[in-house]
Amino acid sequence: QVHLVESGGGLVQAGGSLRLSCAASGRTLSIYNMGWFRQAPGKERESVAAITGSGTNTLYADSVKGRFTISRDNAKNTVYLQMNSLKPEDTAVYYCAAPASVYGSLRTTNYVFWGQGTQVTVSS
Repeated sequence: QVHLVESGGGLVQAGGSLRLSCAASGRTLSIYNMGWFRQAPGKERESVAAITGSGTNTLYADSVKGRFTISRDNAKNTVYLQMNSLKPEDTAVYYCAAPASVYGSLRTTNYVFWGQGTQVTVSS
């Protein structure tokens, strides 16, 4: 079983920055793709960013490209999401997720383990 805990959310003004962290326990993450997702009120959950186990390859939603950066520290079993130039439309609960399998590309990863989420609110 994998336990994921997100932190780092909060209230920030538009144009500001936040850094989210996702700490994992129950498994060594280094061979698994990891992803960040978000869900705004009344909207479906959407993928924000993903990263391969080695950290070599990343994938971003068009809406966050150039503003968000996903990274990982496998020695700390932690994945990060650096969010810059935040916009009010980035307001959502942000979740990190892990798959059960090491197989799959960043686009096809089947995420089955989820954290409890951290709220990000961007004021205009």
